[in-house]
Amino acid sequence: MRGQSRAAFAEVEERFNSVAGSADLGPLADELFQVADLFDREHGLRRALSDPARPAEQKAQTAEVLLEGKVSRAALDTAIAAVSAKWSQSGDLADAIERLGVLAAAAEADGAGRLDDVEDELFRFGRILAANPDLRRTLADAAVPADRKQGLLDELLASRVAPATLRLITQLVTHPRGLGLERGLDSFGLLVAKYRERLVAVVRSAVALSDEQRTRLAAWLRATYGRDVHLNVEVDPKVLGGFSVKIGDELIDSTIAGRIEDVRRRLAG
Repeated sequence: MRGQSRAAFAEVEERFNSVAGSADLGPLADELFQVADLFDREHGLRRALSDPARPAEQKAQTAEVLLEGKVSRAALDTAIAAVSAKWSQSGDLADAIERLGVLAAAAEADGAGRLDDVEDELFRFGRILAANPDLRRTLADAAVPADRKQGLLDELLASRVAPATLRLITQLVTHPRGLGLERGLDSFGLLVAKYRERLVAVVRSAVALSDEQRTRLAAWLRATYGRDVHLNVEVDPKVLGGFSVKIGDELIDSTIAGRIEDVRRRLAG
C-alpha cells in the first residue's frame, strides 16, 4: 500500500488493536477473512464502500446493516473503521481487512507461544508445495471446490501445525485473491514476522545448522541489524559449503559456490 492507503491502514490498525485485546482472536481472524472475501467478491459493494466521495457515516451505516449479527463486535468495529477510511484504490479496502485477519492470527499464535512455529510452518509448507507439484496443482486449481481443498488441508495439516498456521494456509488456498500460493505464503509470512517487527532471513546451507549455530547466527544478525531476525533455513547441497543469508534485497554469501561464481565474474570482467 502507498500514500493515502498506507495512512488509512495505520488508522484502521489502531482501531483493530483497540478492539482485538478482548476478542477471541482465532474466530476474529476468520471473520475478518470472511469480510475481506465478501468485499473482494462483490465489486459494486466494494466500490461503494471505498468511494471517497461518499460520506464516511453513510458507508459505516451500510457496513453495520450488512454485517451486524453476522460477525463479532470486534470484527464489525474493524470493518466500520475500514470503510470509513479513504483508500487510494478500492482493492486496498479488502487487502487491508485481510491483512488485519493475518495479524489477528499472529496474535492468536503469539498468545499461545507459537508465533515461531507459525513462521516456520508457513515457510515449510511452501517447500512442501515446491516438492509436490501434484498437490500444488490441486490446491491452486480454481475448478476444485473450496470445501474439498479445505478438507485436504485438514487431513494434511490439522494435527501437525499450529491452529493459526492452518487458518492462514486455508485462507490462501480457498480465497487466493489473485495471489499465487507461493507469493501468498511469502506475504503472510512477512506479515506474521512484522507482527513482532522482526526481520526474516532466508539461510541456505549445504547441511542443516545445529541449534548452537542457529543461535549464534541469529545473535550476529540481531547485532548487525539492531532487530530480532527470524531464520528460515533451507538445506541446499548445491551451495557446496558455508551458507548464504538473504534479508530483503540484501545477500550475505559465504558459500563456496558463491565464491567460485565471484571468481568467475572477476575473470570474465
